[in-house]
Amino acid sequence: MYRRERSVPLKSSSSALYNNLSVLPRRDRPLTYFAAVHGSTVSLASAAADGLGVSHRQLQATAGGLAASASTVTQASWCVLPSRVLLVLTSQKGIQMYESDGSVMVYWHALDVLEPPPAQAVFARGIAAASGRFICVGTSSGLVLVFDIPSKGTNITLSEVLEEHRDSITDIASEVGENPGGAADLVTADDSGALCVWRSKEEFSLLTKISAFGWTCSSVKLWNGVIAAGYGNGQIRLYEASSGALRATVSAHARWIYALDLAPLTGKLLSGAEDSYVQIWKLSRSPDTGDIEGPPCYPCPQPAPLSAAHSCSVCPCSPPLPLTTSSSPLKSL
Repeated sequence: MYRRERSVPLKSSSSALYNNLSVLPRRDRPLTYFAAVHGSTVSLASAAADGLGVSHRQLQATAGGLAASASTVTQASWCVLPSRVLLVLTSQKGIQMYESDGSVMVYWHALDVLEPPPAQAVFARGIAAASGRFICVGTSSGLVLVFDIPSKGTNITLSEVLEEHRDSITDIASEVGENPGGAADLVTADDSGALCVWRSKEEFSLLTKISAFGWTCSSVKLWNGVIAAGYGNGQIRLYEASSGALRATVSAHARWIYALDLAPLTGKLLSGAEDSYVQIWKLSRSPDTGDIEGPPCYPCPQPAPLSAAHSCSVCPCSPPLPLTTSSSPLKSL
Protein backbone atom coordinates (compact mmCIF):
# COMPACT_ATOMS: atom_id res chain seq x y z
CA MET A 1 0.00 0.00 0.00
CA TYR A 2 1.25 3.47 -0.87
CA ARG A 3 0.94 6.49 1.36
CA ARG A 4 0.93 10.17 0.59
CA GLU A 5 3.99 12.10 1.74
CA ARG A 6 4.27 15.83 2.41
CA SER A 7 3.93 17.90 -0.79
CA VAL A 8 6.91 19.89 -2.11
CA PRO A 9 5.80 23.27 -3.51
CA LEU A 10 7.43 24.88 -6.56
CA LYS A 11 7.66 28.60 -7.19
CA SER A 12 5.55 28.40 -10.37
CA SER A 13 3.19 26.03 -12.16
CA SER A 14 4.53 23.47 -14.65
CA SER A 15 4.02 23.69 -18.40
CA ALA A 16 2.18 20.88 -20.20
CA LEU A 17 5.33 19.37 -21.70
CA TYR A 18 6.49 15.79 -22.03
CA ASN A 19 8.56 14.52 -19.10
CA ASN A 20 8.38 17.86 -17.29
CA LEU A 21 9.80 16.73 -13.96
CA SER A 22 13.31 15.73 -12.98
CA VAL A 23 14.27 14.39 -9.54
CA LEU A 24 17.77 14.04 -8.10
CA PRO A 25 18.19 12.28 -4.72
CA ARG A 26 21.47 13.50 -3.21
CA ARG A 27 23.81 10.74 -2.06
CA ASP A 28 25.96 12.98 0.15
CA ARG A 29 23.14 14.52 2.19
CA PRO A 30 19.45 13.82 3.01
CA LEU A 31 18.13 16.11 0.28
CA THR A 32 16.17 15.62 -2.93
CA TYR A 33 16.25 18.13 -5.80
CA PHE A 34 13.22 18.73 -8.05
CA ALA A 35 13.08 20.61 -11.36
CA ALA A 36 10.12 21.57 -13.59
CA VAL A 37 9.72 23.95 -16.53
CA HIS A 38 7.31 26.86 -16.92
CA GLY A 39 7.76 29.05 -20.02
CA SER A 40 11.30 30.43 -20.07
CA THR A 41 11.93 29.52 -16.42
CA VAL A 42 13.05 26.36 -14.64
CA SER A 43 11.86 26.07 -11.04
CA LEU A 44 14.26 24.21 -8.76
CA ALA A 45 13.43 23.04 -5.25
CA SER A 46 15.47 21.13 -2.71
CA ALA A 47 13.71 19.40 0.17
CA ALA A 48 14.71 17.26 3.14
CA ALA A 49 13.33 13.77 3.56
CA ASP A 50 10.51 15.03 5.79
CA GLY A 51 9.45 17.62 3.20
CA LEU A 52 10.39 20.52 5.46
CA GLY A 53 12.98 23.21 4.87
CA VAL A 54 12.33 23.61 1.15
CA SER A 55 14.63 26.02 -0.68
CA HIS A 56 14.04 27.43 -4.15
CA ARG A 57 16.01 28.66 -7.15
CA GLN A 58 14.85 29.73 -10.61
CA LEU A 59 16.89 29.53 -13.81
CA GLN A 60 16.18 31.53 -16.96
CA ALA A 61 16.88 30.46 -20.53
CA THR A 62 20.10 32.15 -21.61
CA ALA A 63 22.16 32.36 -24.79
CA GLY A 64 25.86 32.24 -24.10
CA GLY A 65 25.42 33.79 -20.67
CA LEU A 66 23.00 36.51 -21.84
CA ALA A 67 19.26 36.51 -21.25
CA ALA A 68 17.45 35.06 -24.27
CA SER A 69 14.21 36.88 -24.90
CA ALA A 70 11.13 34.74 -25.56
CA SER A 71 13.13 31.50 -25.41
CA THR A 72 10.87 28.74 -24.17
CA VAL A 73 12.52 26.00 -22.14
CA THR A 74 11.41 22.57 -23.34
CA GLN A 75 13.00 20.30 -20.72
CA ALA A 76 15.26 20.25 -17.67
CA SER A 77 16.92 17.07 -16.46
CA TRP A 78 19.81 15.98 -14.27
CA CYS A 79 22.37 13.70 -15.92
CA VAL A 80 24.26 11.50 -13.47
CA LEU A 81 27.74 10.44 -14.61
CA PRO A 82 30.30 8.52 -12.53
CA SER A 83 32.47 11.61 -11.99
CA ARG A 84 29.90 14.42 -11.87
CA VAL A 85 26.24 15.41 -12.06
CA LEU A 86 25.05 18.10 -14.48
CA LEU A 87 21.69 19.84 -14.84
CA VAL A 88 20.85 20.12 -18.56
CA LEU A 89 18.31 22.58 -19.97
CA THR A 90 16.97 22.55 -23.52
CA SER A 91 15.16 25.44 -25.20
CA GLN A 92 14.33 27.09 -28.51
CA LYS A 93 17.77 28.71 -28.52
CA GLY A 94 20.05 25.91 -27.48
CA ILE A 95 21.38 23.66 -24.74
CA GLN A 96 22.65 24.77 -21.34
CA MET A 97 24.57 22.65 -18.83
CA TYR A 98 24.90 23.62 -15.16
CA GLU A 99 26.51 22.25 -12.05
CA SER A 100 24.00 20.05 -10.22
CA ASP A 101 22.65 22.84 -7.97
CA GLY A 102 22.12 25.23 -10.90
CA SER A 103 24.62 27.73 -9.52
CA VAL A 104 27.15 27.78 -12.37
CA MET A 105 26.63 27.32 -16.11
CA VAL A 106 29.50 25.25 -17.52
CA TYR A 107 28.47 24.92 -21.17
CA TRP A 108 26.26 26.51 -23.82
CA HIS A 109 25.48 25.12 -27.26
CA ALA A 110 23.52 27.17 -29.82
CA LEU A 111 21.22 25.13 -32.05
CA ASP A 112 21.73 27.27 -35.14
CA VAL A 113 25.38 26.17 -35.27
CA LEU A 114 24.29 22.81 -36.71
CA GLU A 115 20.83 23.45 -38.08
CA PRO A 116 20.01 25.72 -41.04
CA PRO A 117 16.95 27.95 -40.56
CA PRO A 118 14.02 25.52 -41.06
CA ALA A 119 10.41 26.21 -41.91
CA GLN A 120 9.33 24.66 -38.61
CA ALA A 121 10.13 25.55 -35.01
CA VAL A 122 13.67 24.98 -33.78
CA PHE A 123 14.20 23.50 -30.32
CA ALA A 124 16.06 20.83 -28.38
CA ARG A 125 14.28 18.12 -26.39
CA GLY A 126 15.21 14.73 -24.96
CA ILE A 127 18.13 14.40 -22.51
CA ALA A 128 20.05 11.37 -21.24
CA ALA A 129 23.48 10.39 -19.94
CA ALA A 130 25.09 7.45 -21.72
CA SER A 131 28.09 5.15 -21.36
CA GLY A 132 29.45 6.95 -18.29
CA ARG A 133 30.92 9.91 -20.19
CA PHE A 134 28.38 11.19 -22.71
CA ILE A 135 25.24 13.34 -22.56
CA CYS A 136 22.84 12.94 -25.49
CA VAL A 137 20.37 15.69 -26.47
CA GLY A 138 17.72 15.54 -29.21
CA THR A 139 16.63 18.32 -31.56
CA SER A 140 13.57 19.30 -33.57
CA SER A 141 15.25 18.24 -36.82
CA GLY A 142 15.67 14.66 -35.59
CA LEU A 143 19.38 14.94 -34.84
CA VAL A 144 20.76 13.56 -31.59
CA LEU A 145 23.79 15.51 -30.35
CA VAL A 146 26.35 13.55 -28.33
CA PHE A 147 28.50 15.59 -25.93
CA ASP A 148 31.72 14.26 -24.38
CA ILE A 149 31.79 15.31 -20.71
CA PRO A 150 35.13 15.63 -18.84
CA SER A 151 35.36 14.61 -15.19
CA LYS A 152 35.53 18.30 -14.25
CA GLY A 153 35.78 21.72 -15.84
CA THR A 154 34.14 23.26 -18.89
CA ASN A 155 35.96 21.49 -21.73
CA ILE A 156 32.75 19.86 -23.01
CA THR A 157 32.83 18.95 -26.70
CA LEU A 158 30.33 17.81 -29.32
CA SER A 159 31.76 14.42 -30.26
CA GLU A 160 29.11 12.92 -32.56
CA VAL A 161 25.77 13.58 -34.26
CA LEU A 162 23.29 10.71 -34.74
CA GLU A 163 21.12 11.16 -37.84
CA GLU A 164 18.67 8.24 -38.03
CA HIS A 165 15.48 10.14 -37.09
CA ARG A 166 13.46 12.21 -39.56
CA ASP A 167 11.08 13.80 -37.02
CA SER A 168 11.51 15.83 -33.84
CA ILE A 169 13.07 13.93 -30.96
CA THR A 170 10.63 13.54 -28.06
CA ASP A 171 12.64 11.56 -25.51
CA ILE A 172 15.93 9.72 -24.93
CA ALA A 173 16.63 7.02 -22.36
CA SER A 174 19.71 5.09 -21.29
CA GLU A 175 19.85 1.66 -19.68
CA VAL A 176 18.99 1.92 -15.96
CA GLY A 177 19.25 -1.78 -15.13
CA GLU A 178 21.63 -4.51 -16.21
CA ASN A 179 22.83 -4.44 -19.78
CA PRO A 180 22.47 -8.02 -21.10
CA GLY A 181 25.54 -8.96 -23.09
CA GLY A 182 26.68 -5.35 -23.34
CA ALA A 183 24.08 -4.80 -26.06
CA ALA A 184 21.64 -1.89 -26.29
CA ASP A 185 22.22 0.92 -23.82
CA LEU A 186 20.39 3.89 -25.39
CA VAL A 187 17.01 4.39 -27.05
CA THR A 188 15.72 7.51 -28.84
CA ALA A 189 12.10 8.33 -29.75
CA ASP A 190 10.53 10.84 -32.10
CA ASP A 191 7.26 12.58 -32.96
CA SER A 192 6.26 9.98 -35.55
CA GLY A 193 6.53 7.17 -32.98
CA ALA A 194 9.73 5.66 -34.37
CA LEU A 195 12.36 4.32 -31.95
CA CYS A 196 16.09 3.84 -32.55
CA VAL A 197 18.15 1.53 -30.34
CA TRP A 198 21.87 2.23 -29.94
CA ARG A 199 25.05 0.74 -28.51
CA SER A 200 27.32 3.43 -27.10
CA LYS A 201 31.06 2.88 -26.91
CA GLU A 202 33.71 5.22 -28.30
CA GLU A 203 31.27 5.68 -31.19
CA PHE A 204 27.53 5.05 -31.26
CA SER A 205 26.18 2.29 -33.49
CA LEU A 206 22.55 1.65 -34.46
CA LEU A 207 21.34 -1.80 -33.40
CA THR A 208 17.74 -1.72 -34.57
CA LYS A 209 14.98 0.67 -35.57
CA ILE A 210 11.36 0.18 -34.44
CA SER A 211 8.87 1.53 -36.93
CA ALA A 212 6.15 4.06 -36.10
CA PHE A 213 2.50 2.94 -36.04
CA GLY A 214 0.65 6.26 -36.24
CA TRP A 215 1.08 7.73 -32.75
CA THR A 216 3.75 9.91 -31.17
CA CYS A 217 6.03 8.18 -28.67
CA SER A 218 6.15 10.82 -25.93
CA SER A 219 8.21 8.98 -23.32
CA VAL A 220 10.55 5.99 -23.33
CA LYS A 221 12.58 3.97 -20.79
CA LEU A 222 15.15 1.15 -21.04
CA TRP A 223 15.51 -1.47 -18.31
CA ASN A 224 17.31 -4.84 -18.39
CA GLY A 225 17.08 -4.99 -22.17
CA VAL A 226 13.37 -4.06 -22.19
CA ILE A 227 12.12 -0.87 -23.86
CA ALA A 228 8.98 0.64 -22.31
CA ALA A 229 7.41 3.23 -24.63
CA GLY A 230 4.40 5.47 -23.92
CA TYR A 231 2.26 6.79 -26.79
CA GLY A 232 -0.30 9.43 -27.61
CA ASN A 233 -3.09 6.85 -27.80
CA GLY A 234 -2.57 5.92 -24.12
CA GLN A 235 -0.76 2.65 -24.85
CA ILE A 236 2.40 1.38 -23.23
CA ARG A 237 4.34 -1.01 -25.46
CA LEU A 238 7.19 -3.26 -24.36
CA TYR A 239 9.92 -4.22 -26.85
CA GLU A 240 13.05 -6.35 -26.77
CA ALA A 241 15.90 -3.86 -27.12
CA SER A 242 18.15 -6.38 -28.86
CA SER A 243 15.72 -7.20 -31.68
CA GLY A 244 12.98 -4.56 -31.57
CA ALA A 245 10.36 -7.30 -31.24
CA LEU A 246 7.06 -6.26 -29.62
CA ARG A 247 6.50 -8.39 -26.51
CA ALA A 248 3.53 -6.81 -24.74
CA THR A 249 1.06 -3.96 -25.01
CA VAL A 250 -1.43 -2.41 -22.61
CA SER A 251 -4.12 0.23 -22.99
CA ALA A 252 -2.80 1.98 -19.90
CA HIS A 253 -4.54 5.37 -20.11
CA ALA A 254 -7.60 6.94 -21.69
CA ARG A 255 -5.61 9.89 -23.01
CA TRP A 256 -2.11 10.96 -24.08
CA ILE A 257 0.78 9.59 -21.99
CA TYR A 258 3.11 12.39 -20.94
CA ALA A 259 5.70 10.63 -18.78
CA LEU A 260 7.22 7.27 -17.84
CA ASP A 261 9.78 6.45 -15.18
CA LEU A 262 11.40 3.27 -13.84
CA ALA A 263 12.75 2.22 -10.44
CA PRO A 264 15.84 0.22 -11.52
CA LEU A 265 16.07 -2.16 -8.56
CA THR A 266 12.42 -3.18 -8.54
CA GLY A 267 11.34 -2.96 -12.18
CA LYS A 268 8.40 -0.76 -11.22
CA LEU A 269 7.26 1.35 -14.17
CA LEU A 270 5.36 4.58 -13.46
CA SER A 271 3.17 6.26 -16.08
CA GLY A 272 1.34 9.59 -16.01
CA ALA A 273 -1.12 10.93 -18.57
CA GLU A 274 -3.70 13.56 -19.53
CA ASP A 275 -6.44 11.40 -18.01
CA SER A 276 -5.23 12.53 -14.55
CA TYR A 277 -4.11 9.04 -13.51
CA VAL A 278 -0.74 7.80 -12.33
CA GLN A 279 -0.23 4.05 -12.80
CA ILE A 280 2.48 1.73 -11.48
CA TRP A 281 3.36 -1.50 -13.28
CA LYS A 282 5.72 -4.27 -12.18
CA LEU A 283 7.99 -5.47 -14.99
CA SER A 284 9.91 -8.73 -14.79
CA ARG A 285 11.26 -11.56 -16.89
CA SER A 286 10.17 -15.16 -16.55
CA PRO A 287 13.07 -17.19 -15.09
CA ASP A 288 12.06 -20.13 -17.30
CA THR A 289 11.46 -18.51 -20.69
CA GLY A 290 12.94 -15.02 -20.37
CA ASP A 291 9.62 -13.55 -21.54
CA ILE A 292 8.57 -10.13 -20.28
CA GLU A 293 5.88 -10.24 -17.62
CA GLY A 294 3.75 -7.55 -16.03
CA PRO A 295 1.51 -8.12 -12.98
CA PRO A 296 -1.28 -5.70 -12.00
CA CYS A 297 -0.88 -1.94 -11.85
CA TYR A 298 -1.80 0.51 -9.11
CA PRO A 299 -3.72 3.60 -10.25
CA CYS A 300 -4.21 6.89 -8.45
CA PRO A 301 -6.53 9.63 -9.76
CA GLN A 302 -5.13 13.16 -9.66
CA PRO A 303 -7.07 16.46 -9.63
CA ALA A 304 -5.67 17.65 -12.97
CA PRO A 305 -4.07 16.25 -16.15
CA LEU A 306 -0.47 15.18 -15.59
CA SER A 307 2.47 16.35 -17.70
CA ALA A 308 5.10 14.61 -15.58
CA ALA A 309 5.65 11.73 -13.21
CA HIS A 310 8.87 10.55 -11.62
CA SER A 311 9.85 7.69 -9.36
CA CYS A 312 11.68 9.20 -6.38
CA SER A 313 12.69 5.83 -4.97
CA VAL A 314 15.15 3.26 -6.26
CA CYS A 315 15.03 1.23 -3.04
CA PRO A 316 13.22 -2.13 -3.38
CA CYS A 317 11.58 -1.75 0.03
CA SER A 318 10.09 1.73 -0.40
CA PRO A 319 7.40 2.79 -2.89
CA PRO A 320 8.00 5.35 -5.63
CA LEU A 321 4.79 7.34 -5.14
CA PRO A 322 1.81 7.52 -2.77
CA LEU A 323 -0.92 5.52 -4.50
CA THR A 324 -3.93 3.33 -3.80
CA THR A 325 -4.45 -0.15 -5.22
CA SER A 326 -6.55 -1.65 -7.97
CA SER A 327 -6.25 -4.37 -10.58
CA SER A 328 -5.51 -3.98 -14.28
CA PRO A 329 -3.07 -6.54 -15.72
CA LEU A 330 -0.90 -6.14 -18.77
CA LYS A 331 -2.07 -7.88 -21.91
CA SER A 332 0.59 -10.12 -23.43
CA LEU A 333 0.91 -10.49 -27.17
